[in-house]
Amino acid sequence: MYPGRQAFARPAKAAFIMASTGEIVSYGELERRSNRLAHLLRRHGLQRLDHYAIFMENNNRFIECCCAGDRAGLYYTTVNSYLKADELAYILQNSESQVLITSQSRSEVARQALAQCPRVTLCLIVDGDAGDAGDAPMVVLDEALADMPETPIADEFLGVGMLYSSGTTGRPKGILRPLPQTPPSVPLPLYVFLDRLWQYREDMVYLSPAPLYHSAPQAAVGLAIRAGATSVIMEHFEPLEYLALIEKYRVTHTQLVPTMFSRLLKLPQADRERHDLSSLEIAIHAAAPCPAQVKEQMIEWWGPIIHEYYGATEGLGFTACNSQEWLAHRGTVGRVLLGDLHILDENMEPAPKGTPGEIWFKTATPFEYFNDPQRTRDSRSADGTMSTVGDVGYVDDDGFLYLTDRSTFMIISGGVNIYPQECENLLITHPKVADAAVFGVPNEDLGEEVKAVVQPMPGVATGSELEAELIAFCRENLASIKCPRSVDFTDELPRLPTGKLYKKPLRDRYWTGQKRI
Repeated sequence: MYPGRQAFARPAKAAFIMASTGEIVSYGELERRSNRLAHLLRRHGLQRLDHYAIFMENNNRFIECCCAGDRAGLYYTTVNSYLKADELAYILQNSESQVLITSQSRSEVARQALAQCPRVTLCLIVDGDAGDAGDAPMVVLDEALADMPETPIADEFLGVGMLYSSGTTGRPKGILRPLPQTPPSVPLPLYVFLDRLWQYREDMVYLSPAPLYHSAPQAAVGLAIRAGATSVIMEHFEPLEYLALIEKYRVTHTQLVPTMFSRLLKLPQADRERHDLSSLEIAIHAAAPCPAQVKEQMIEWWGPIIHEYYGATEGLGFTACNSQEWLAHRGTVGRVLLGDLHILDENMEPAPKGTPGEIWFKTATPFEYFNDPQRTRDSRSADGTMSTVGDVGYVDDDGFLYLTDRSTFMIISGGVNIYPQECENLLITHPKVADAAVFGVPNEDLGEEVKAVVQPMPGVATGSELEAELIAFCRENLASIKCPRSVDFTDELPRLPTGKLYKKPLRDRYWTGQKRI
């Protein structure tokens, strides 16, 4: 996120607009704000390759807090704003952050976390009142910036986010990429590639409905700023408001996750047809598996403008497909555009075409897990040439990749490997189901059996009748071995705002006191 060139060329143009208030921040204002914060970070002692953290919801100060790091050669960690104090403290300590930037709504969690983080010596709050944060004084951001210059710091370098994995299968890991000693006007090669792939340009309007702490929306907004475009930032996703914003701002580009597709499709038909969506040119999705039926319905509704990609935050490799390619290869996440893909079995031998195996890449961009050499080694092949994040999939005869699941969630029932993603994708299409999780639970004879936990649509009565209906629905569409033997119900599943299902703690409840094979 570097506004420098755009601030000079078009200072009055809107860099971003906050969806709920209509507040506009121009490129000139973004340049001034991010320069002041870069000066403050330098004054506080942060030099190139040092670390700071951002812990807050989408708001009107989030982007400048990233821009400052991008132009000061710093690593900045944008933290999931829903974390609890102990989880935040772990990331602050592990990332070696020296400064924390937060908001009034997250300040109490920040205070509790900072009690465990002696390395953090300054906490900036972007709104509201400051207060005591233990050894790290909490200071109102605008007060701290009052005497800072609006011009660039003398030693500008390219910075980048050091993001953490979502932690859906264990402790989150900081993903550190080498940072060249170049000016901030020179983007990393990965972002040059994405800019060309998705046709970013000055006159586009990008609508961001997702949390800015996540890698995908953060990268997308950063690309829009570098292109001189305008971004519309939603504080949180609400499907009808999302459609209204497309019409209001004549949005051309957007990026969603599959759960947002599902919520849009479950709007009443009159609401779906209420707004003019004809300005949309490219709608990108990733981050979580998309049920094929859901994607088909979205393409039918919006036309062949939907693009999908697969690529971990680690940057191992990258696959992508447009609507036409997906329709010809239903269910694919695309062909490899970056990296060298290998599908390997448990013996690290190539799996036959069409046979699922673990997805490995000869790494497209180098990375390591920060302060975690063991997990870095665990992600590498024995010879160190390939890396994996534990996803499972297969490649068809045309070279298109299909995801099966994560190896962590594979169910072994009577010696048969079952990947629950297929069943989850099916259940989410049932009209009475808002969300679903499928995983293995203990079975004395089989080792594990398939269990579904379902979040029903509002007003739907739960109980044995709905359980039987959903099991029958699965058996009508899937082999019986892949279908749940039982269904439990919950008010809400632990799905992250990024779309990822936080399945591990949900599954672990059923394994208390028992050991998985």
